[in-house]
Amino acid sequence: MPLLSVENISSGYGKNNVLQGVSFHVDEGEIVALIGPNGAGKSTALKTVFGFLRNSAGKIYFDGKDITLKKPHEIVRLGMSFVHQGRQVFRNMTVEENLVLGAFIDRKSEKIKEQIYSMFPILKKKRNAVASTLSGGQQQQLAIGRALMLSPKLLLLDEPSLGLDPKTVRLVFDKIESIRKAGTTLLLVEQNARMALEISDRAYVFETGQIKLEGAGTQLLKTKSVQRLYLGG
Repeated sequence: MPLLSVENISSGYGKNNVLQGVSFHVDEGEIVALIGPNGAGKSTALKTVFGFLRNSAGKIYFDGKDITLKKPHEIVRLGMSFVHQGRQVFRNMTVEENLVLGAFIDRKSEKIKEQIYSMFPILKKKRNAVASTLSGGQQQQLAIGRALMLSPKLLLLDEPSLGLDPKTVRLVFDKIESIRKAGTTLLLVEQNARMALEISDRAYVFETGQIKLEGAGTQLLKTKSVQRLYLGG
C-alpha cells in the first residue's frame, strides 16, 4: 500500500477546478517530484493533499487513512509536514525559536532539534540569530528544519529552489537527499525540472491540470518531450 495515494481528484479555487481527475501515489522511502509549467496544477495538488484546498471530487489516503476531508492541523498529527514556497519563517524570531515552534505537538523536541542541527550545521551556528538576518538559502534550510521537527513520515516541499542562486540550490537538493536517507519520504513540486528528476525515484509531469507523463526520474530525463519542454534540450 502506498504511503500517499491520490485518486482521481479535482480541485482548485472557488468554482474553477485547476486539477481534473488527477491520480498519483508516493511509496514509503521515495522522493517523488511533480514537474511542469507554471499554472499546470502542481502546487494546487500539494495544497489539496495537505488540506489547504478542498477537492470537489476524488479521494486522498495517507498511511492507510482517508484524509480527504481532514484539515491541515489534523493531517500534521497523522505525520505529514508542509514547507511552503517562499521560505515562510517567523522572521522576528530566532532560529531556535522557529524550530521549537515547529515541534508544537511533540514532547521529544529537544532530541529532534539536535538532530536538525546535525543535519543543518549552519542553523546550529546561527541558533540565536533572528531569522530575518539569514540568507535566502539559510532561511530555506530553517523552513525545512522546522517542518522536520515533528519527525514526519511524509514531507511536502513546494518549490524549494525558488529564488535561490545555483550553488545554494545544489546545497538544498543535497539536504533533500539527506532527509530521505534519514528515513523521511518526500513529495516535491519544483520548477528546476532537471535537478528534481536527478534526485527523484519517480516523477509526474503536469500540464493544464492533468498528468501527461509519469515514470522514473532518470527515465523522464531521457524523454524527448521532457527534454524539449523543460530541460532546454
